[in-house]
Amino acid sequence: MKIRIEIDENLTEQEVIIRAPAWNEEIHTLKERISGECIIPSMLSVRQKEREFFIPLLDILFFETENKVIFAHTCDKMLKTDYKLYELEEMLPGYFMRISKSTIVNCNHIFSITRNLTASSVVEFRDSHKQVYVSRQYYKMLRDYMAEKRRG
Repeated sequence: MKIRIEIDENLTEQEVIIRAPAWNEEIHTLKERISGECIIPSMLSVRQKEREFFIPLLDILFFETENKVIFAHTCDKMLKTDYKLYELEEMLPGYFMRISKSTIVNCNHIFSITRNLTASSVVEFRDSHKQVYVSRQYYKMLRDYMAEKRRG
């Protein structure tokens, strides 16, 4: 894939043009990531008991469903959010990825992935004791994303 950036001082707003010989999954993913990056909130409202916090998305390790309640996990806290997982999946930046039916992970905080061929693989985070499991269905997609991130 070639990337070309043109600077035009006469433009009043930024414009991104994607040229491709055909529409495919790679183009669709690229479009979704670019458009998603433009409207991303930098903070998220979460609660702990009666107290509301506004935490940077960069601090969140993962989101997880527990008994129909969605929790945002940081290195040392577990805070409730009113969003559903599918809502978070639509609004979060591209470095967040669903890795199971009940978990969305911040790929920027992943330290290691321990593969298990017969069950879910274990994801560990930098500077935290917390772990989550990536289901076999999502494992390849996560591994490919991490490999791409390492290259680029």
